[in-house]
Amino acid sequence: MKAVILAGGYGTRLSEETYVRPKPMVEIGEQPILWHIMKIYSHYGINDFIICCGYKGTMIKDYFANYFMHRSDVTFNMKSNEMKIHQNDVEPWKVTLVDTGDGTMTGGRLKRVKEYIGDETFCMTYGDGVSDVNIGELIQFHKSQGKLATLTAVQEPGRFGVFKLEDDDVQITSFQEKPMGAGAWINGGFFVLEPDVIDYIKGDKTVWEHEPLRNLARSGELVAFKHYDFWQPMDTLRDLKVLEGYWNSENPPWRIWTERKREIITDAHLYAANHNRVKM
Repeated sequence: MKAVILAGGYGTRLSEETYVRPKPMVEIGEQPILWHIMKIYSHYGINDFIICCGYKGTMIKDYFANYFMHRSDVTFNMKSNEMKIHQNDVEPWKVTLVDTGDGTMTGGRLKRVKEYIGDETFCMTYGDGVSDVNIGELIQFHKSQGKLATLTAVQEPGRFGVFKLEDDDVQITSFQEKPMGAGAWINGGFFVLEPDVIDYIKGDKTVWEHEPLRNLARSGELVAFKHYDFWQPMDTLRDLKVLEGYWNSENPPWRIWTERKREIITDAHLYAANHNRVKM
């Protein structure tokens, strides 16, 4: 299965970082967030990526052009102009980098890579958010529903501490630091899609989250996989600091690839969680 990653936006709300590089290349730890997202998919055996480049896309291409060398031990014999690779620590990734235009909208980017997707079910997500969502269960849930599109529904992380206060009282009876959203579900990305969804996209100016998703919902072809655990976008500098804090902790929630053996997706892992189904 292939995974499409939207990585071409301007990232204006993170202008402190995106002035010099595209948002997916902003680093958490020593690696860009794009690498972290790909590691999540790779953990579930998805290693074929289509990356939709745009704003400063050459930096993404340069990163992968030099990836093998940067992850390898190598000897250069200058006299004979020879190079010997001793060992490397690279992932089994196939990465297709497509220039989808600086000003193209999210739907337009997806439409522009149609020829690289082919006729099979595929995954899609944004190049600026991480999660511990179980991709294997997400895919099997999508297959069990028989619809064109499945999105991962999440509750937005709380940004402020909340507390209860009676009508005219000043006594705080309970306090919770940064709780999850108050019951509202939002689009967390991590889609599983059938190729026919591209027919819902008109062109470069189409925003995936507007007409295509609305029309898919109206036609009964959009369902949601509820994810109750960790999800964190990187929209602002504050979000970046939050992610860096997690990464520097003992156990970053999305670093699933070091926690257990890689889970290859097979039909034996059928996931029949109908309780996760939500009509959009």
